[in-house]
Amino acid sequence: MKKLFALLLILTGTKAFAADLKSYSVTVKDGKFSPEQITVAKGEKFKLEVKNDGNAAEEFESTELNREKIVAAHQTITVLLGPLSEGEYKFFGDFHPDTAKGKIIVK
Repeated sequence: MKKLFALLLILTGTKAFAADLKSYSVTVKDGKFSPEQITVAKGEKFKLEVKNDGNAAEEFESTELNREKIVAAHQTITVLLGPLSEGEYKFFGDFHPDTAKGKIIVK
């Protein structure tokens, strides 16, 4: 029982923590991200909301950020990130890698 309570406490705390983070948004549609770049502060933990306005699924992927997540058509996902060091971190849509490109600039 104590272990279950501790797990619930951790999960609830994580959700509360995520709700307090600064949020940035990108939209993917027709094989393109908009905006194609966002700028965040160095050392900041944040959440990236990825909204798919298209009629087909897309995959948000970044090897530099070690993230990979499917975004179903007309759905939104949340990607928790940071803190990041200064630099540029590229992401792309794995189903449209030639056109669905973006980056996070950390200053």
